[in-house]
This record gives sequence, C-alpha cells and structure tokens, in this order.
Amino acid sequence: MNKLNNKVAVITGANSGIGLATAKLYLQEGAKVVVSGRRQEALDEVAKELEGDFITVKADVSIAEDNKRLIQEATNKYGKIDILFLNAGIAPPTPTTDITEEHYNSIFDINVKGPIIATKEALPHINDGGTILFTNSIVHQKGFDGLGIYSASKGALRAYQRVLTSEVKTRGIRVNAIAPGPIDTPIYGKMGLPEDVVEEMGKGFAQQVPLGRFGTSEEIAKSALFLASDDASYINGIELEVDGGLSQI
Repeated sequence: MNKLNNKVAVITGANSGIGLATAKLYLQEGAKVVVSGRRQEALDEVAKELEGDFITVKADVSIAEDNKRLIQEATNKYGKIDILFLNAGIAPPTPTTDITEEHYNSIFDINVKGPIIATKEALPHINDGGTILFTNSIVHQKGFDGLGIYSASKGALRAYQRVLTSEVKTRGIRVNAIAPGPIDTPIYGKMGLPEDVVEEMGKGFAQQVPLGRFGTSEEIAKSALFLASDDASYINGIELEVDGGLSQI
C-alpha cells in the first residue's frame, strides 16, 4: 500500500473502464487523483463510489481548450503533477471502403491530438522525475479488419511517445505506454454495433488469446500502478503489452 503516497495523478477517460479502475487503485495507494471524463453524469456517478482525495473535471480531450482547462483545474487544486495518465480513447470499427473524414477526425482528435495537447499543457507542471503514461493498444502491432483508422491512431501515438521520451530525458520524466489486448470494458458497447455482433466479436477475440479470455480493467490498472510507481524507476520508453499473449503469436 501507499506506493503513490501524496503523488498527484491526472487520468483522462476515467469515468469508466480502465481509467476508473486505475483511479480507484491509485487512490488506494495514497495518490491524489484528478478524474476526468467528457460526461458530467458519469463523473457524478463515479464520485459516489470513489474514496480518497480526488476531484472530477469534465473535459473532452478532443477539444484543445478542454485539455488546457483540465490541467489548470488540476494544478489549481493540487499544485504540481506527478503522474499524467492519458487513457481516453475510442475505437469505432469501419471498413476501409466506408471510412469518412468525420470518422477519421473523431478518432484522431481523441486518440492522438488529445494526448499530445494534454502533454504540452501539463509539462510545465509535471515534477521532475514524474511519469507520463499512455493507453495504447496491440492493434497497431497486428492487423484487425475494420480497425484501420484506430490502428493508425495508436501507431501515431506510439511514434510520438518515442520522441517525447527523448525530449523530457533531462528532467528525469519517464514516458511509458500500456498496450492492452481485448479487455472487458465499456468501449466495446460504444462501437455502435448490435449487441449480438459485439458478443460474437468478443468471442472471436477471446479465442485468439493464448490465455483464452478477455482481460479486466483491474488487470490493466495494476500495470498502470506498476509503471507509475518507483517499482518501475528504470523502465522508460516502453510499450507494455498486457494482452494474454495475443501480440506474441
């Protein structure tokens, strides 16, 4: 316990799934947490179940001004930032033949522009020796039909992370990413597909995983805790696959 005692963590996409599980774990480990999401109703519900020192901030990461305000509210409340966990993302599937400009923009604005702008706004306020953590995905390592734009967005984010790792090295800030495989999170329910289609797709994913199942948000949260803590003090610039072995076969 208390691996993050008095550390200040900002988490995007924290009103459900991986972000929420991580917020809960960080709070249990003594962190002060800024819980961010783009739906106020969801944040209000989350606030009822969280325990510890936290605030909620409504912010849409696809909007540059929202990223700026998120960091302002975080620092107004807690001063400096120790952990910036850029977790928000979307993954609506679309075949290449059906891709539209709107589809491209919505994914890249949330999955790429958002984390990059949030990082820029946060850097002056991140303590030297702090941590920046991203949620990536194994999709950019493997080819999954219908996820071309999502895969491209995560590949772009990974390329950005490599450069960022070098740019902040003089400040001792560690930059790492988690690349989940199929995880049982609400993101699958937000794909805009019929429930039976999502269920069948999920079964197909699970059959491909050597461990034979979906992962859980709590399992990803434990990886996020490890990478943000002193236990990972010499781990920098990596993308950690947490996917039951899917990316290795």
